[in-house]
Amino acid sequence: EDGWTFGKSGATAVLTAKELFHHSHNPKSKDHDDSKEVQISAMHQLYTLSKADYTGRASVPVLWDTHTGTIVSNESADIIRMFCSGKFTATPADGGGNDDGSNNDNEGIDLLPEELTDDIEAMIGLNSAAVNNGVYKCGFASTQQAYDEAVSALFQRLDELDELLGNQRYLMNGNAITMADIALFPALYRFDEVYHTHFKCNQKHLYEYEHLWAYAREIYQTRNIHATCRMDIIKEHYYTSHESIHPRRYIPVG
Repeated sequence: EDGWTFGKSGATAVLTAKELFHHSHNPKSKDHDDSKEVQISAMHQLYTLSKADYTGRASVPVLWDTHTGTIVSNESADIIRMFCSGKFTATPADGGGNDDGSNNDNEGIDLLPEELTDDIEAMIGLNSAAVNNGVYKCGFASTQQAYDEAVSALFQRLDELDELLGNQRYLMNGNAITMADIALFPALYRFDEVYHTHFKCNQKHLYEYEHLWAYAREIYQTRNIHATCRMDIIKEHYYTSHESIHPRRYIPVG
């Protein structure tokens, strides 16, 4: 098994040295010719390109540094924090802004304001334990008791979030998106089409939560977020890569 692969349905993605390495800063690039094709079809190849003797898991996501020619991080929370240390250009669903993303009302949002850092980290911790990681605890539970505990914690947290969002627009601030919203969104986006069926998180659909469903739709419609959402790729990965859960590996149409 190649694990996470680039391209769709087994197609090979070809990256050149020019795409992987920034020559003006990276001494590694001296060993590469811009015109030379680097055959990268699976994530594990990127790991060994970064460190030749690497033998661990080739997990995703990955933040690749073209200047140093290496993987900076493969931990999603850390990657989010790195990006949050700068500014984030976003336009909410009811906001203005140009098609090219310039001159937005929310341009330069601070996703991790200093005065809210501790509260944001606490919110992310609660959501990660019960929701982001909770769906995996449900899907890969090895006993009925483990599954029952995980699914109970998952939907208890979703109930709490739905109630919270009945009183405010975003998780931490009624008027501004933060890192807490960004961290929760991927689980919400995947929930009905993947987690509900694939991981047996089927007590309720996300669309049955009045406030949480509206919140997820708003986050999705935020510029620079919806452009990264590819349900076709998500479904192909989940339904074809977990043999212990779905050994036949066909992809549902809905």
